[in-house]
Amino acid sequence: MDIIIKNSVLSKLSELIKEKEQAIIDANNLDIETFPEMDESMKDRLKVDKKKIGDMIKSLEEVAAQDDPEGKELYNFTRKDGLHIVNKTVPFGTILIIYESRPDVTIEAAATAFKAGNKILLKGGKESLNTNTLLTELWQKALSDNNVDKNYIEYLNLSHSETQKLIKENTRKVDLIIPRGGERLIQFVLNNSSVPVIVSGRGNNFLFIDDNVDFEMATQLVINGKKRISVCNAIDKVLIHRSMNNIQERIKFLVKNLKENGIDVWGNSEITKICNEIKEENDVATLCEEYLAPKLYVSLVDDLKEAIEMINQYSGGHTAVIATNNQENAYKFMQEVDCAAVYHNASSRFTDGGQFGVGAEIAISTQKLHFRGPLGSQELVTNKWFVYGEGHIRE
Repeated sequence: MDIIIKNSVLSKLSELIKEKEQAIIDANNLDIETFPEMDESMKDRLKVDKKKIGDMIKSLEEVAAQDDPEGKELYNFTRKDGLHIVNKTVPFGTILIIYESRPDVTIEAAATAFKAGNKILLKGGKESLNTNTLLTELWQKALSDNNVDKNYIEYLNLSHSETQKLIKENTRKVDLIIPRGGERLIQFVLNNSSVPVIVSGRGNNFLFIDDNVDFEMATQLVINGKKRISVCNAIDKVLIHRSMNNIQERIKFLVKNLKENGIDVWGNSEITKICNEIKEENDVATLCEEYLAPKLYVSLVDDLKEAIEMINQYSGGHTAVIATNNQENAYKFMQEVDCAAVYHNASSRFTDGGQFGVGAEIAISTQKLHFRGPLGSQELVTNKWFVYGEGHIRE
């Protein structure tokens, strides 16, 4: 599809969202009222207000401004016999994304896939049906107004069993599946899909506070990392160097600031002896858990090596942070921690396509193939070999 047409569709959709702002908010309020039993984390992901609508519009403008992901030349070679071989980027084809709560995915994820020339099938959760249905209608109007097949963006209102059948039997000839949800959903897709899967994995992100550190800065990184509890780039675990000076005073300072921000602090029996404001939790299984709640777990480690080992064993492979004044330790941490994004003295909350400058994202991949981290339009392509001859045969 021509880049001018793709950008025209995205611009039209942006106009329609501005025009229908109140209708989108009304549909979203209906969704929220329909499921009053939702926890705060899910409500946060589901809610659409003027700010979120503004973010949708901004993401569409950013994607429209990007270079065309299709047709980029990766390799060009002409053999001595004149056979010309070129490798270029091409769309995957049809992408199925399965997600819950977040209606902004209906705009941002579809925009990234569409910009790369893909068709997209959207399967959201029942809790966001009214919002997603309206947003899909706006998508399809933007497509139709530009004489593009409206089936480039489809919303699938399927039951649980129908969704499982789609995954198992690939009845819609899907080329790629991106599940964004809990462990059960991801595992089901991985176990049952016959097509490639990109896992938008869980968070469970760790922050390590080294012994040589500006502790007030480190505390602010932790606080900011818990600013939103429902997002996958939130901090859940804080590891503190055992040899830190004034460790008791500093831990109390950290806990005080967290509690003032409504965050419950947990830790094992060793750290509760240092600060009795920390709630005791000795089950090691908590180290694997993504909380999606106003909860944070604090633990002591002997050194940088132990911190790296713990993160690589227990984290979701999403994001990890080191707070330190030691440049050598920062380098070692960032090289050896096995996460999609690693930070030195910066908040985990920047792990986001928009913050990284790639515009809207379809997912944050915690896999190493086909790509890792925020997936924008430039990553939603595969490659294809184009070979040009004049009757060439291989002897």
